[in-house]
Amino acid sequence: MKIDNLKIFTGRAHPLLAQAICKELSIPLGNILVESFPDSETFVKIVDHIRGDDVFIIQPTSKPTNESVMELLIMIDAARRASAKRITAVLPFFGYARQDRKDQPRVPITAKLVANLLVAAGANRVLTLDLHATQIQGFFDIPCDHLYASPVIYDYLKDTENLKNMTVFSPDVGGLKRAQSYATLLDCPLGFIAKRRVSAEVVEATSLVGEVEGRDILIVDDMTETAGTLTAAAKLLKSKGAKTVRAAVTHAVLTDSAYDRLSEKWLDELIVTDSTPPSPKYKDYPITVLSVASLMMEAILRIHNNMSVTSLFKIKGF
Repeated sequence: MKIDNLKIFTGRAHPLLAQAICKELSIPLGNILVESFPDSETFVKIVDHIRGDDVFIIQPTSKPTNESVMELLIMIDAARRASAKRITAVLPFFGYARQDRKDQPRVPITAKLVANLLVAAGANRVLTLDLHATQIQGFFDIPCDHLYASPVIYDYLKDTENLKNMTVFSPDVGGLKRAQSYATLLDCPLGFIAKRRVSAEVVEATSLVGEVEGRDILIVDDMTETAGTLTAAAKLLKSKGAKTVRAAVTHAVLTDSAYDRLSEKWLDELIVTDSTPPSPKYKDYPITVLSVASLMMEAILRIHNNMSVTSLFKIKGF
């Protein structure tokens, strides 16, 4: 596949992932200056010539979220004003995705607002990974390619010794569809847990359905922030006789309270991807980081060559 006129740039949110993607493509990372003025305003200058080029800007909107979003918008505007032929915003992690509906009076739908801002800034296309809710694709008035991390996680899990004794669990009813896809891929039974959210950081797991006693449990979710849901689920599962409990989540935006919960060791392993920058703290906890660089690289290459990305949803051997 051709890589003529393909340029990749990144902001300050996750340069290591952008570098890994460029390494996979065997092209240099685009030269861009991103810095902050003393009053904290963001300044961007694209050093490379990009007139008529196919530009991909890689920027997960992870912590600090507002700064990452604004930085992305400014980079898109700079590329548009530099006459890029097409601009694709690559968001390995799409922040604000949980604010996707009006579930209370007088609250915004911030996921839609961010989508509008990306379009207004000049993005022609969006490439993202494991949205919190798939209907967010419809928030964009431009094409949105939605990838899944399941092929990456499956490749890691498929050779594990305890696969035949595994049950896949969703930590809540809303994630059943995601858990079902993993259960089908891994040829495992499926279960789910009912939970009650006490506050933004406190979750109670109340009951469960599925094979648990003596089983190796895999909890799957799209993201974790405080690890409250995962820890509550792991406690309940182990109280019901689970042999081991692991969790696989695409996006890890871990807070200090998450590390406190992980140190309690209810989870035997937390499997995450590098859609957001892995913290140096990870080495002190049972956290395994899988790279999505190859997956994102293949999607970028296919978009650049005007090819379908549907095949990236398929698992080898299926």
